[in-house]
Amino acid sequence: MLGQAVVDLLPLVEGESSFEMMVPLHPVPGSPLEPLQSGVKQCSLQVKISVVEPLLTAAQILGSNLLKATLEAAYSVPESFIPVGPVQNYMVGLQVPSVGEKDCPIFFKNGTLKLGGEREPVPRPKKWPIANIVAPGANNIPDAFIVGGPYEEEEGELNHPEDREFRNQSECIKKRIIWDLESRRYLDPTAVVSFQKRIADCRLWPVEITRVPLITAPKGKAARFDKAEDENQLSFHGVAYVNMVPLLYPGVKRIRGAFRVYPYLDSVVYEKTKCLFSLFRDTGHHLIQNNRIGGINSPLSKTVTSKNLKEDKIQASSIKSQSSDTPLETEPSLNHNLEGQQYVDAGTYIVLEIQLNKALVPKRMPEELARRVKEMIPPRPPLTRQTGGAQKAVSGYHMQIKNISRAILDEYYRMFGKQVARLGSDMDSETLEEQKCQLNYELNCSGKYFAFKEQLKHAVVKIVREKYLKTTPFESQEELQTFISELYVFLVDQMHVALSQTMPDDVQGAASTIHTSSEQLRFFAFEAEVNENFDMAAVYYEERLVREPQNLEHWLDYGAFCLLTEDNIKAQKCFRKALSLNQNHIHSLLLCGVMAVLMENYEQAEIFFEDATCLEPTNVVAWTLLGLYYEIQNNDIRMEMAFHEAFKQLQALVLQAQITKEKSTGAVEYAEEGGKVESSLGPCRITSGSTTAIKVEASAEPGAPLSVLDGFVEESSKPRSDSQEPILPVQSQDPASSQKPSNVFVKEIPVKREVSKYQDSSTFLHPTPYGVSQTPTTIFMETIRFLMKVNAMQYVHRVLAHELLCPQGGPSCEYYLVLAQTHLLKKDFAKAEEYLQQAAQMDYLNPNVWGVKGHLYFLSGNHAEAKACYERTISFVVDASEMHFIFLRLGHIYLEEKQYEKAKRTYLQACKRSPSCLTWLGLGIACYRLEEISEAEDALSEANALNNYNAEVWAYLALVSLKAGRQLEAEQAYKYTMKLKLKDEALLAEIHMLQETVGFGNPSF
Repeated sequence: MLGQAVVDLLPLVEGESSFEMMVPLHPVPGSPLEPLQSGVKQCSLQVKISVVEPLLTAAQILGSNLLKATLEAAYSVPESFIPVGPVQNYMVGLQVPSVGEKDCPIFFKNGTLKLGGEREPVPRPKKWPIANIVAPGANNIPDAFIVGGPYEEEEGELNHPEDREFRNQSECIKKRIIWDLESRRYLDPTAVVSFQKRIADCRLWPVEITRVPLITAPKGKAARFDKAEDENQLSFHGVAYVNMVPLLYPGVKRIRGAFRVYPYLDSVVYEKTKCLFSLFRDTGHHLIQNNRIGGINSPLSKTVTSKNLKEDKIQASSIKSQSSDTPLETEPSLNHNLEGQQYVDAGTYIVLEIQLNKALVPKRMPEELARRVKEMIPPRPPLTRQTGGAQKAVSGYHMQIKNISRAILDEYYRMFGKQVARLGSDMDSETLEEQKCQLNYELNCSGKYFAFKEQLKHAVVKIVREKYLKTTPFESQEELQTFISELYVFLVDQMHVALSQTMPDDVQGAASTIHTSSEQLRFFAFEAEVNENFDMAAVYYEERLVREPQNLEHWLDYGAFCLLTEDNIKAQKCFRKALSLNQNHIHSLLLCGVMAVLMENYEQAEIFFEDATCLEPTNVVAWTLLGLYYEIQNNDIRMEMAFHEAFKQLQALVLQAQITKEKSTGAVEYAEEGGKVESSLGPCRITSGSTTAIKVEASAEPGAPLSVLDGFVEESSKPRSDSQEPILPVQSQDPASSQKPSNVFVKEIPVKREVSKYQDSSTFLHPTPYGVSQTPTTIFMETIRFLMKVNAMQYVHRVLAHELLCPQGGPSCEYYLVLAQTHLLKKDFAKAEEYLQQAAQMDYLNPNVWGVKGHLYFLSGNHAEAKACYERTISFVVDASEMHFIFLRLGHIYLEEKQYEKAKRTYLQACKRSPSCLTWLGLGIACYRLEEISEAEDALSEANALNNYNAEVWAYLALVSLKAGRQLEAEQAYKYTMKLKLKDEALLAEIHMLQETVGFGNPSF
C-alpha cells in the first residue's frame, strides 16, 4: 500500500447526488510517495462521488439533523494510570437516538495516555474515529479543528473563575488521555423528536469511560473465557453526567464543556439519567465480542461479559428500589466501585463537545423580531418642519422689513449723519420733518424707493397666498377694497412687530425671564411625586412633553409616573410612544414587555423581551426579565437558559470592570486589596471586596456599558467637591438606590448616556456608596433596581421572591430596604418598620437605612424620632441616596420646633445641592422668622421664580411686603394667595392680623 486518502461523504447526507473534490494522498511509512525533501508538493487525488438518486428526500432533509460528538481529552486522570505495563485501551461511549427511537452507541476508542508537562496545542485537528487508517495525517478531518475557548463560556461544570487554577494545572501538568475524535450520527425526523423529548424528560445523559487491556486472544480459545475472568477486564468504570438541556435553548446548536467523572453505580446512574443499562457492561457486549473475534475497527481482543450474575442482581435490586416506596438494604454503597472512586479523588474530568447541524429549537431572527415590533408599534419618525406655510410667509415679511429698514437707516446716516452728531438731542421737530422730506426725495430720485417696493412685493404676495389663501381673482371691487384694507392693517401691525424686534435691548426694556431646563422640570416633577402632589407632577411632565415631544426619555419618565399613580393604560401608551420614536431603545422595549405582562398580553411580551436580548445581548436586566416571563409561562428550560445567560453577562461585566479598575490604579496584586471576584457562589451572585468600587467613565459609548448599572444611574451634576468622581460599586453599595419615590424618597432618576445638562440637581440623584458594608449583586437585585426606578411594583414582588429563594441570594440589607419601601407605599408602617429593623441589624452603619427610617417616622407622624434618624443620617461621612428630601423634611421639623437657625442652615445646604421652590421657600420662612426680611425676600423671590403656583410662597411674600410697607406688592401677593387657595389657616390668619396692624394689604377692606 502506497498511501491513503480519506473522502468525506457528508455531502450525500446533505442532499447532494454528485460532488467532486481534490483530496490529499497521505503516504504510509516506507512508501515511495514519502517526500525525500521538505517543501515537495504532496500528491493528491481527484475524486468524484455520485449516486443514482439522492439518499434523502427534501422532507427528510428538512426534518432530520446531524449530530457531531467530539471527545477531546480526559484530564487529571488517576495516578494509577501509567504508560508502562500492559497496553490499555481507554474508551468513552454514549448513546443517542439514530433511527426512530432506537439508540445508537457512539464509541471513542484508543485514547492516548500522556504524562503532561505542557498544554495541548490549539487549534489542533479533529480525527476520524476509524481504526484502519495507518497513514500519518490521513486521520485528520479536513477543516475541522479543536479551538478551545475561555472556561467561562463553556457549558460544563468547571467554568467558574475559582476553577481556573485547577484546570490550568490539570491541562498543563497532570496526566491526561487524548482522543481528539469526532463521531457523527444522522438523526432522522423521528429520532430528532425522540432526542428532543428525552432531553426534556431527563436533563443529564451518561457518558461512560472505562479502561480495557489490549490482550491478544489465542486462536480458537475465544469462547473459553469464563465470566469471572471477563468481569475483571472492565476496570475503572466511570461516568460523566452531561447536561443536554442547553440544546433545547432557542438557537443553540453546540455545547462544549468539562464534565467531572464519577464512579459508575447503577442506582446513581438510574436516579440521575433514568438509564437502565451500561453501554460497556450491558449493551456493548455483542459489539465488543464481535470486534474481538475478527472486527478490524476494534483493538479489543477480549470481551467483557454482558452481565455477570452479581451485577444482574445489583441492577435488578436498583431498578426495583426506584419503583418501590421502601429502600432496599442491598443498595450498593459508594465504595462498591473502588476503581471508579479514583476518578473523584483525582478530580478527573472529560472535555466533550456536542454539535448539531440545526438547532432543535429555532430562534427568532432579529429581523423577524424587529418586524413584529414594527407591526405592533409603527415607527413614528420626527416630524419635518414645513418649508412653506403662513408662519414662514410672515417670517419672510419680517426679514424683508428689517433689511429695508437697515438700508433706509444707512441712507439716512449717509445724508444726515454729521448733522445728527453735531446737534445730538437738540434737534427739533422742524429739522426732523425737513430731513424726512429730503430723504423721500432722494429715495424717489435714485430709484431706491421702487427697489424697496419690489423687494417687499414678493413677501406680501406670499402672505396673501399662504396667510389669506387668496389665489383667485376677486368677484367685485368692493370685495377687493375690503381685502386690501384688512391686508394693510395686518402688514402695518407686522411691520411694527418686525421693527420692535430690531430695537436695542436697553430701548425695549423687556423683563428677563427665567427658563427652566428639561432636567429641572424632571427634578421638580420628582419632588412633587415624593410629596404626593401628583397634579403638579403631571403638569411638569406634560410641560416636558410639550417642549420636546420627540424626546423618548420624557415619555418614559411620564410612563413611570403613570405607573406610580396606577394608570397602567396611560403608562403603556407612553412606553409605546417612546418605542415608536426609537425601536432599538432597550429600556423602551423592556418596559413595553413589562406592561404587556401586566396587561396579560403574553405573546407581545415575549416579542419585546426577545428583541431586547437580540439588540443588546449583554444586558443583564433584559435576560432576567425574559427568564421571569418564561417562568410565568411555566417554561422551565427557557427560564433556566435566560437566567444562566443573565448570570454570564453579569459576571463578564463585573470582570471587565475589575480589569478596568486594575489598569486605572496600576495595582499588580489586586486580590490583596479585596478586589478578587468570588464567582463560586453560583449562577445568582457576583461578589467583590468590601470596599472596592469601580469608576464609571462618563464618555462610555452607547451599547457598551462599563458597569452593571450602566444606563440606570445618573451622576450628580453638582458634586460636593471637585475631587469627587462618580463611582459604582461592584456590588450594591447603595441598597436604597432603587427605592420608589412616593413616601420613601429614594428613587434615582434614570438618565441618558450623556452627561446631564442640569447643573443644579441634587446629589441624592448620585449613587453614593456608603463603603462600610456591602451586599453582593445578583441578577435579580439588578432587575429589582430597574423595576423600582420605573415603579413597576407588581413585577418587583415576583423578583423579590427569586432573590429570596436564590441559594446565594437571600435576605440582605438592600432586600429589606426594598421590602420596606413597598410597604411604605401601602402605608403599612408596622411592616415597614419591621423590615427596616432587619436591615439595620444586617448593616447598622448604612446611611440609607437611617434615612428611610426617618421617612417612616415622618410619614407616621413621629417627628421626634424622624429628626433623630435624619440627624444621624447627615452625620455619616458619606451621604445617603435621598439627601435632598432628608434636608427638606429635617428643615420642616426644625421650623415646627421653632429652631429657625438650624432650619436656615439645613435649607441652605439643600439650596446649594439642589435648588427648588421648596428649598428656597423653607429658607425664606426661616429667614422671615429670624426677622431677616431682606434675605427672606430674596429666597422667596427665587422660590416664586421657580414655581409661581405655590400659594405658600405668595403668602410669605405678602407678609414680607407688609413688613416692608409696600402696599401694592402686598395686595398683589395677597390676591394670588387667595386665588391659589392657601390651605394653611394659621398662616392666613397671621396675614390678616398683620394687615390689620399696618392698615393695608387687603383690597376688600
